[in-house]
Amino acid sequence: MKQIKSLLIAAVMFFGVSEMNAQSKVAHIDVQELLSKMPEMTAAKAQLETLSKTLDTEYSKMVNEYQTKMKKYESEAQTAGEAENEKRAKEMQDMGQRIQQYRDSAQKQISDKEAEIVKPIMDKAKAAVVKVAKAKGYQYVMDASSLIVADGPNLFEDVKKELKF
Repeated sequence: MKQIKSLLIAAVMFFGVSEMNAQSKVAHIDVQELLSKMPEMTAAKAQLETLSKTLDTEYSKMVNEYQTKMKKYESEAQTAGEAENEKRAKEMQDMGQRIQQYRDSAQKQISDKEAEIVKPIMDKAKAAVVKVAKAKGYQYVMDASSLIVADGPNLFEDVKKELKF
């Protein structure tokens, strides 16, 4: 009798959990598409592009100066003397290292700036998705870009309205 009672309780729990899972509401949204269409993201991209162009211009100047000196020193190498050539080789090596350090620093600046300006935009998008999902009674919202099949409700338009764009 105890075994039947335990089996009955287990069956009720199993079907209850199965029923609860069947009632879970799932929706999807393409997060990358949402972010790319947000006006804030357009402004952020423009800001990053400006920074990148500024840094690239300075990098190009440094590289051009390096190449100009290198050509000059190579053309004068036979008449300059051994001590002068060693001095110039050291100068070119130092200049090359400064260019490399500048490039690394510029990449870090761009990466840091991107993290700084994109995080609040992503947080805003996530808050809007959560708000819409809760309002519509969805328990789960998945990123459509990583789904193989996305036949369920798409929250894109609703989130877009929430973000007012």
